[in-house]
Amino acid sequence: MTAMREALMFRLDVDPELLRETDEQRQLRDVLREFLAAACGPEEVREQAAGPRGFDQVLWGRLAGEIGVHGLALPEEYGGAGGSFRELAVALEETGRVLCPAPLLSTVVLAAHTLLASRDRRACERWLPGIAGGALTATVAGFLHPGTVAAEHGPGGWLLRGETDFVPDGEGADLLLVAARAPDGPRLFACGPGAGDLDRTPRRVLDPTRRQALLRFRGTPAEPVGDAGEAPRVVDTVLDAGRTALAAEQLGGSAHALEAVLDFVSHRTQFGRPIGSFQAVRHRLADLLVEVEAARSASGYAGACLADPGAGEPRVAASAAAVACSAAYRRAVAEYVQLHGGIGFTWEHPAHLYVRRARADDALFGTADDHRLRLAGILGLTGRRDRTVDRAATRPED
Repeated sequence: MTAMREALMFRLDVDPELLRETDEQRQLRDVLREFLAAACGPEEVREQAAGPRGFDQVLWGRLAGEIGVHGLALPEEYGGAGGSFRELAVALEETGRVLCPAPLLSTVVLAAHTLLASRDRRACERWLPGIAGGALTATVAGFLHPGTVAAEHGPGGWLLRGETDFVPDGEGADLLLVAARAPDGPRLFACGPGAGDLDRTPRRVLDPTRRQALLRFRGTPAEPVGDAGEAPRVVDTVLDAGRTALAAEQLGGSAHALEAVLDFVSHRTQFGRPIGSFQAVRHRLADLLVEVEAARSASGYAGACLADPGAGEPRVAASAAAVACSAAYRRAVAEYVQLHGGIGFTWEHPAHLYVRRARADDALFGTADDHRLRLAGILGLTGRRDRTVDRAATRPED
């Protein structure tokens, strides 16, 4: 009962101001929406996803140079804007609306937060300015799925051996931040651009706008990042940032699906009237609106907790947002397809791209059931301590 009361207090103590957009965030949203509407239509998304790197490098550079998306949540000393995760969440929501196939999640969220959470100033000074300026793409390996990567001392420094699968944007990322087992405990390592003895095999995945790859390390040179034994803490922190970021993207996709359906049913007529005037359709859309707005609140609160841990428990907020936003996205894309009728089932219509993204995102950082179980563990409702979703990759072997 104590844990349940604490959970209830956690919900009742939410400051409404945390969920309200500032003028600066609203302006950022307007600028990004206009920019992405011109640069990321359905055809552009298909072409970029099928390209050699999976994204438009010109668009990537413009997002960094003209709008400063990459550095929104990075400190000014590393070339960033010195903002918070709330500003970055606005950008992620807008890119999620158009399925922008740029490696923002892997580079700006996962890799950048890994460097910051490592507290390794040398590594931050070396890599973060390139991320903030758009000159560098990056990702993490061994965080989302368990790997078999081990580190050993070589003649010239550390070497990595083993493999890790389904690395987001792992095929073309310039910088790899790898969780590996080392003789002195779990550690993080950086493999910079041009690292040799590394095989990258692209995986065939459901969502072509978010590529993944199998990485095989064959004595790959690497540099340690952070202190020995700190990897589990960093991985847990980064995964919560990833869940919060993914929730913002899912919210953007859900909002787009809802708006697209509203526009369609307002103009499509049957029996001499718009189908949106039929009671059954109106009830379905009303239910979807409620679910999307609930997801908006969950996503906003998770972003606020990540920006200011004093606002609440980031672990709880991140997993709650993962549950709410993935459910809303699944429902939104289902209505997107069904309420468009026959055309919604065709390859020519963009609805299937959102279906693919929603289904793939649903399991990217653990399923909704995984997060419900994690929440129960955090709140003490299972008799066990916090059970995280993806920590096996950084645990030392028994």
